[in-house]
Amino acid sequence: MATQLNLPIGVQSLAEIINEGYYYVDKTPWLHRLIKEGKYYFLSRPRRFGKSLLLDTLKELFEANEPLFRGLYIHDRWDWQTPHPVIRLSFADGVMVNRSALDTRIRHLLQSNRERLGIEHSGAQDIAGEFSDLIRMTHQQHGQRVVVLIDEYDKPILDNITDADVARELREGLKNLYSVLKDADPHLKFCLLTGVSKFSKVSLFSGLNNLRDITLSRDYGAICGYTDEDIDTVFAPELPGLDRDQIRHWYNGYRWGDERLPSVYNPFDVLLLFQEREFRPYWFESATPTFLVKLLAERGLYTPRLDTLETEAALLGRFDVDEIATEALLFQTGYLTVHKVEQPMTGYWLYTLGYPNREVEASLNQALLPALGMPRAAQQRISLFRALQAHDLSALETHFKALFAGLPHDWYRNNPIAQYEGHYASVFYSHLAALGLAITVEDAGNTGRVDMTVDFNGHIYLFEFKVVEQVPEGKALRQLQDKGYADKYRGQGKPIHLIGVEFSREQRRIIAFDVLSL
Repeated sequence: MATQLNLPIGVQSLAEIINEGYYYVDKTPWLHRLIKEGKYYFLSRPRRFGKSLLLDTLKELFEANEPLFRGLYIHDRWDWQTPHPVIRLSFADGVMVNRSALDTRIRHLLQSNRERLGIEHSGAQDIAGEFSDLIRMTHQQHGQRVVVLIDEYDKPILDNITDADVARELREGLKNLYSVLKDADPHLKFCLLTGVSKFSKVSLFSGLNNLRDITLSRDYGAICGYTDEDIDTVFAPELPGLDRDQIRHWYNGYRWGDERLPSVYNPFDVLLLFQEREFRPYWFESATPTFLVKLLAERGLYTPRLDTLETEAALLGRFDVDEIATEALLFQTGYLTVHKVEQPMTGYWLYTLGYPNREVEASLNQALLPALGMPRAAQQRISLFRALQAHDLSALETHFKALFAGLPHDWYRNNPIAQYEGHYASVFYSHLAALGLAITVEDAGNTGRVDMTVDFNGHIYLFEFKVVEQVPEGKALRQLQDKGYADKYRGQGKPIHLIGVEFSREQRRIIAFDVLSL
């Protein structure tokens, strides 16, 4: 059996990983292809997905630090006799709250690169001039064209995204920096910018038309993150004692591009699981932006649809200070991922988005509960879990009736989501999803789609929701029976429970919770 190594939690240096006995997943096949195919690249991936380590690997590669790559894919495919100077800029550290702070940080980064590369200050008074001169003088002094690597290129803007004026100010400051790359082409060997969001080229990369965005490229879907094969081979010594299927359900499922390609795991989650030996939402808890939850609540999002959200390719890249599409926000921050890609007619691409895994579905819905009118979400989840654990359908009815009766009337008055009938289903779904249950929304069968299926602890629950005026009508349970929604589950040998839920639009509460157990 392979020897256990150190877990590279938070380690972003290839030299440290190789020299100090950490696990390493070889990403050099993708880097080799990247360098062969082009020169200017952009890559968007969610936070804590290994982007910084990827850039550090490129830095060591171009600087020809050959010993670090022994045994890796690229070792026998690289010219170690021709090192290239590397300029590396990272905005990962600190929060810049205005243009002055950003300019100070940029000048500090340029100065650090000059010192490392042995370049004198050219005397340029402006940032664009400093950066341009640094690239040109580095090429001249080192005799080889320059590699530019920019990490977290968008973080100064994202840190201030809720203050549009400041965000625009910082966007202009970054645009001033990145615009230099357009005219530096004669001096550049390779360029890669990485970040979480994809701002439009017009707003941030004006003139840099040759920047290839590989975010959704099927060739680079696994350039960051771990595949199933990586888990089963590289991390094989860590697997004993852990449920392999649960690892997959909880942390796998990220895709960028074709759904036929292997999905990937969030490295941060997997490494902390191996360290702590417990299933927890490590990634979500590490830094979920409060503005995301606030924005979703303000937009009155129908939460059951988040797992089957259709969008056009153009919307996935539409992210800017003045216009943040919900689809783009959720996709680029890693809360939704690609489930399906279609081209119904030439050049027109449709993407179906959904949750990548159980961790994200449960955690995001848990964070949304207060915005849906449930401030005591933790106590309510315990009550729900106990009812399901005991398969006590009477307790389940009591729980949900009390839940909806307890939604404050002030909340209804102050939130536009209450105007939509989908609010009831959103509360119901998000409350269940926050427990991390196996839920299928609009579960398709031969005769139609049942609103929600829950598979838990050896029982299957089929829910149908109806909104009525004031009195129960029995339509929800009748539809479950008439459509034969239970037929697809009968062969599993599990007890099946049909539950028809009717909400009164006027009374704002559940007035029917009809149950039929099969």
